[in-house]
Amino acid sequence: MRKIVVYELVSLDGVAEDPDAFIPDWDEDMDADLGAVIATQDAVILGRRSYDEWARYWPGSDIQPFSDFINGVTKHVATSAPLDPEWSGATAIEGDVVEFARRLKEGDGGDIGVHASITVAQALLAGGVVDELRLVIAPGVAEGGRRLLEGLHAMRFETLSSSMSSTGYLMVGYRVLA
Repeated sequence: MRKIVVYELVSLDGVAEDPDAFIPDWDEDMDADLGAVIATQDAVILGRRSYDEWARYWPGSDIQPFSDFINGVTKHVATSAPLDPEWSGATAIEGDVVEFARRLKEGDGGDIGVHASITVAQALLAGGVVDELRLVIAPGVAEGGRRLLEGLHAMRFETLSSSMSSTGYLMVGYRVLA
């Protein structure tokens, strides 16, 4: 069975919205961590807001390793409207995103990533289909913005990995426990 891996950039106070505001620099350790996460993924689930922002940015970007990955991977988009602009490899999810994710996990392939899409990540966590949570935690308080784990029921996690980047960001991997 495939795994669903949520990868998020968060501030120390749990904000995941607008990570450019609390992650001013990106280092080689963070690149390596991201590279390891995406190396196992052959599909992603995105929310509509992330899709719209990314479809305008990533097709023309050469920021590696993410650019080649996101432009080449199959993208499943949680939306009720047609995808515009069109982006290679993107399809709209029909029906409930949690049920879609359950069916996708049962198929063949690599890991399924969830990147940036806070509402989708929250829905999949609440629906019990996320296997791993991979976080890059910035050493600062964002104060405002949507928090990744806000509004979720009580959950437990097992720490799989943790390290610190050369510029002080924590990179942590958790297994979601039932």
